[in-house]
Amino acid sequence: MFEVELFGKAYNSAAVFGQLLIGLINGSFYAMLSLGVAVIFGMLRIANFVHGAQYMLGALVAWALANLPTLFPGSGLPAISYWWSLVLVPMAMALVGIVTEKLFIRHVYKIDHAYGFLLTIGLAMVIEGLVQLKYGAAGLPYGIPDQLQGVTNLGFLFLPNYRGWVIIASILICFGTWLAIERTKLGAYLRAATENPVLVRAFGIRVSRMLTLTYALGVALAGLAGVMAAPIYQVSPLMGQNLIVTVFAVVVIGGMGSIFGAIFSGFMLGLLEGVTKVFYPAGSSMVVFVFMAVVLLVKQQGLFGKSVGHAVSGTDETHGHAAAVRGSELRAFVVLAAVGLVAPFLLYPIFVAKILCFALFACAYNLLFGYVGLLAFGHAAFFGGGAYVAAHAAKAWGAPPELALLAGTGVAALLGVVIGWLAIRRTGLYFAMITLALAQIVYFYAIQAGWTMGEDGIQTGPRGMLFGLIDLNNPMAMYFVTLAIFLAGFAIIHRTIRSPFGQALKAIRENEPRALSLGYNTSRIKLLAFILSAGLSGLAGSTKAIVFQLASLTDVFFSTSGDVLLMVLIGGIGTVMGPVIGAAVLMTMLTYLAKYGAWVTVIQGAIFVACVLFLRKGVVGTLVQPLVQRLQRGRSAPASTPPAEAAPAPASDSSSPLPARTSP
Repeated sequence: MFEVELFGKAYNSAAVFGQLLIGLINGSFYAMLSLGVAVIFGMLRIANFVHGAQYMLGALVAWALANLPTLFPGSGLPAISYWWSLVLVPMAMALVGIVTEKLFIRHVYKIDHAYGFLLTIGLAMVIEGLVQLKYGAAGLPYGIPDQLQGVTNLGFLFLPNYRGWVIIASILICFGTWLAIERTKLGAYLRAATENPVLVRAFGIRVSRMLTLTYALGVALAGLAGVMAAPIYQVSPLMGQNLIVTVFAVVVIGGMGSIFGAIFSGFMLGLLEGVTKVFYPAGSSMVVFVFMAVVLLVKQQGLFGKSVGHAVSGTDETHGHAAAVRGSELRAFVVLAAVGLVAPFLLYPIFVAKILCFALFACAYNLLFGYVGLLAFGHAAFFGGGAYVAAHAAKAWGAPPELALLAGTGVAALLGVVIGWLAIRRTGLYFAMITLALAQIVYFYAIQAGWTMGEDGIQTGPRGMLFGLIDLNNPMAMYFVTLAIFLAGFAIIHRTIRSPFGQALKAIRENEPRALSLGYNTSRIKLLAFILSAGLSGLAGSTKAIVFQLASLTDVFFSTSGDVLLMVLIGGIGTVMGPVIGAAVLMTMLTYLAKYGAWVTVIQGAIFVACVLFLRKGVVGTLVQPLVQRLQRGRSAPASTPPAEAAPAPASDSSSPLPARTSP
């Protein structure tokens, strides 16, 4: 072996080429998985987050086929080889895709992209949880076929034969799929069915069938990638979860819906990871997300992509009920204060304090998603960032709790300034993905920074004396301080919503171009809302760190961003009380069902799916708001006017993008 000198430093050639080989193999799987995601999004406009779980199912089915005699002793079933699995598993996964599309996916074609994203997150959680219940979290081995055993000496590197096969096969699969979609008659039908379905129907083509086949093709590609991955990586329930965030980053870099962009970016970013491991190993985990952020700052649609529109539309039913709760903030505040005063005498105070912390977090997120219409997927950075800073300030610096809370909130707000400035000019799924990318950078920093204590987190931080007077080591005192913080944050959020600034936020949500034409500086308004949401999320995280004397990687992991989104979805997007109810439901479920292990994940995912399909207005919008509206109509009906003579109410202009002017 020889040495390679780069930037004045010598590197062993075997190490350089070895890392490039690993990067090329990873890039092969990135490309194959990104290809399926790009096909589904490009044709159906569905951000298929369940793709990672479908990839895992492909690997699991291949393992099951190879172990049929063991799984079914005495049945006489033969073991199915790897080569047959390459044919059978994609066919089986295509059938899974057909069933999934017919039962779930087709219900979100005509609504906002956000709902397809949320639905597939829920489906992924259900699948991964069920597999974990059946097979556990440990990996299942799958052997390399005999024909691909051994290595080949390339002179500068020993190349394992199976890995060489994966690289070659993935290139052929990716470009074969690209040619089939872009250069064949069937591919033209698929593209036409999604771009102009009315015209395609006029030619006698069943568009619904074409859409189903498109989704089945994408899922089959995920299953095929799973078969090829099984001999390299152990088959485990979470093998797709660990990969899907990176895959979505790859797709966004290439351009959502661009098949060639997904292939090119997959291989390129795999090699970029390999090169980074040579020069800066600690940065290899985040280099994809850094690159993604840079690309989106330069070109919103990615390298080869097209615009996908906004994530949330003002004409969608999600926000139609928000006006019905105007003026209810004071009543909601009184109710929450009354319940909060009684709760610690009925339940364990620290548990209720946990609910209050996450309720504030959910309210802060709802300010951005519910009232501005921005689907962010990186709020864990603010919640966890605030938690880490507050815990570190209290433990390492000996700061009193009020200063620790202020430090955590301030750092979260500063993160909001940076991330918001970078992301706010992007829209739709691109906004969601750039916030996810930047939050992942914060997560990887938390893993590697010394002061965060790595995987152990910052533990046993002191609660201290608030203002030197209130001993927070007393659970009741800690609880009532948490209640006061929550009520203050709740009041700030809903005073903001009722202010002229809040009306401007709703105007931007409903129709940003019209708001621009009326003279609003929409970028500045959205940035201010983003910073306020980030700061209050940091306050929630800081309070949680003081209450539990702990800040951990879970606080900054992307699943926490998913949790807060689920809280808002359960309670009701754009409602006053919805996030609080959603936080109480989810935290209660996670606490009391924790003993059931993976069932918690299954139930969480099922709630995601149910909310998207049946309760898009959440608990408040679906159950509470209709009752309130009936009561309001009953009070406003004039008693002296007979029903038959009552003048009909004027039809509301539902197409009007700006909030209606109301009389005092």
